[in-house]
Amino acid sequence: MALSPKEVEVLTLTALGYSDKEIGLKLNIQYGTVRSHVDRIILKLNAQNRTHAVIIYKLINKNWLEEHYETYRNSLDRRRVLSY
Repeated sequence: MALSPKEVEVLTLTALGYSDKEIGLKLNIQYGTVRSHVDRIILKLNAQNRTHAVIIYKLINKNWLEEHYETYRNSLDRRRVLSY
């Protein structure tokens, strides 16, 4: 089953290290909505948890994070997620 565009966005931010609360703020959605998206992602990908879902999705979509890197690069730099 394919992920919706919003689910891909939530999964991308999850993969980039954002917490559910931070994802909600970034996407302007409620915390409970983020949790619902994460739960549906895990079910759709038949994953054991969110980390497993990220790995499965990356294996299916080889260029997935690279496609989104530039979009979130500035916010990652500010959060000191990127190492040089």
